[in-house]
Amino acid sequence: MLFSLRELVQWLGFATFELFLHLLAFLVFSMLVALRVDLLSPQLSWWLVFIPLFAADGLSTYFTAIVSIRLYQESERRLAVLRLLWVLTVLSLKLVCEVLLCQKLAEQDRARDLWYGLIVSPLFILLQLLMIRACRVN
Repeated sequence: MLFSLRELVQWLGFATFELFLHLLAFLVFSMLVALRVDLLSPQLSWWLVFIPLFAADGLSTYFTAIVSIRLYQESERRLAVLRLLWVLTVLSLKLVCEVLLCQKLAEQDRARDLWYGLIVSPLFILLQLLMIRACRVN
């Protein structure tokens, strides 16, 4: 069973525009990964490959700040603070995972102590938070 867009927006806490932004960034990222692995290995660094994901996180943070300020001005203070905290938590956990993975791929000889279980641990925390949020009764 697939989620509808409305259910996905409610469950993740992101707006439709933000979901589209992250999907587009992931599409560009996956094309850059294919180019990096197959064709442009020495010329294209891993930090440049991850730029679409970093940009999507930054734009999403900016969009969330604008929405939270507008909600706050419309006397929806509780909703504004909760949305801001939730989205910033999700984005920060995602960003930590992205930065650690990029560091591991870019500096494999110097990042031997950085194992993949540590890299994806923010995603495990994020999955636990999403599970708690999904069990919440409306």
